[in-house]
Amino acid sequence: MERIETSDEGGPNGAPACSLLAKDLEPCQLVIFGATGDLTARKLIPALFALFRGGNLPKPCSIIGCGRTALDNDGFRQRLAENSPADLAGHPRWDEFTSFLHYRTVQYEAPQSYGELAAFLKELDKRGGTGGNTIFDLAVPPDVYPVISAQLIDAGLAGENDVGRGWTRIIVEKPFGHDLASAKVLDAALHRGFSEQQIFRIDHYLAKETVQNTMMFRFANSIFEPLWNRDYIDHVGIVSAEELGVGTRAGYYDRAGVLRDMFQNHMLQLLAMIGMEPPAGFTAERIRDEKTRLLGCLRPFTAPGQEDALVLGQYGPGRIKGRAVAGYRRENGVRADSLTPTFAMLRVYLDNRRWQEVPFYLISGKRMARKDTRLVIQFKEVPHSMFREVIGGKVGANRLTFGIFPDEEINLSFQAKVPGPRICLRTTDLGFKYYDDAFGPLPTAYEKVLLDCMQGEQMFFWRQDGVELAWAFLDPVLEICEQCDDRKARLKFYEAGSWGPEEARGLMDDLMG
Repeated sequence: MERIETSDEGGPNGAPACSLLAKDLEPCQLVIFGATGDLTARKLIPALFALFRGGNLPKPCSIIGCGRTALDNDGFRQRLAENSPADLAGHPRWDEFTSFLHYRTVQYEAPQSYGELAAFLKELDKRGGTGGNTIFDLAVPPDVYPVISAQLIDAGLAGENDVGRGWTRIIVEKPFGHDLASAKVLDAALHRGFSEQQIFRIDHYLAKETVQNTMMFRFANSIFEPLWNRDYIDHVGIVSAEELGVGTRAGYYDRAGVLRDMFQNHMLQLLAMIGMEPPAGFTAERIRDEKTRLLGCLRPFTAPGQEDALVLGQYGPGRIKGRAVAGYRRENGVRADSLTPTFAMLRVYLDNRRWQEVPFYLISGKRMARKDTRLVIQFKEVPHSMFREVIGGKVGANRLTFGIFPDEEINLSFQAKVPGPRICLRTTDLGFKYYDDAFGPLPTAYEKVLLDCMQGEQMFFWRQDGVELAWAFLDPVLEICEQCDDRKARLKFYEAGSWGPEEARGLMDDLMG
């Protein structure tokens, strides 16, 4: 299904465009550190351009790119046009949009650079009328987060609501540290000058429409919530499979691996969305309270019975869509003897009344058979089958599947009679396509993230207590992956283009079938 992007051209089927805004936006400056990097060109600028075309940027608004590379404004604009995967320069409104773009060369470790940046922002704010409101977006490698945040604080750029200054916010991309200890160090560095209300920790999975829809599905419909517990649900599968290998991210990925890259953030957030208790109200703090409580219920990985709860794998050579691809160890930038896992299946339990002894399977891997992110709710078999004497077998259990990407849909399987004189059952589906009958602009994840930050809405951003609980659970798993004596024996190899190692293949075939 073709993805509908936010634009100025209205919705599908001729429906008129409508605003994405929950409330009016205040004017602001958006300062992007790492402005000459890949994330800015691929995600941030296309998202901002889409918001601009749809009339969903603040008025007025200034976008200031900051990086080590020496560029002027025109050079920055040209670089963005050349490096973006979209044909930005070919759009008739690109030149209009670039009038908002500015560039400043900043040496991240040099206090003088931030003094000059502060003076430039003050002058630009005065000319542009942005009310002193500023967002700092750290689109830089994680080890630079503390450096830039400290310099902003020391330069007096972190405060807000001072004389002549409005609000100030800072956006931090994942990963939030590489373990619990480093996450606490990063948090302390940020909180030296920024309050929790100013910090927006991005997990772009949470900005996906289909992920947010799981919460609406649960709490806006009365028919499923009574079944959403250990009495009716047998197990839950949360899968994020990728066709791609590590690509240009090998330098980062070979240090991080699949658990740091996917589990501490995306996978545990999907678990929280599926498993949390109903919030008392639809507010950011109420919802984040419940997700944090849920993460606090994770059974420690070191508890008895968890010995076989982890399967680790690394892709070897294989074929993707008929094309031969190299194994992980042959990728550029990867060590020839690397033991970094590119696949993990982790079985977890939640020790609370609702979910006691219901297994949740968190699975993610690279170079899989296809790109597919889904949530699978497997219900229990019927306790007594009145048909067993007739059909001579089991009656298939119901299954609810949330397609996150690329199939953005919800399907519920159920049993029905096969037409004809014989008594035979067949499994069939009730289906819902997420974008059927949709109208108006439909934002991509980064559009939604940036828009929420501009509105000061933190509902779908991480809070620090949730970050720490996620790392506290994952640290013992990482210790097994990286420090145990049998690390090499634990790593199972799988063919690129398959559904992972043999030890996980049965479950994967079932969940992805």
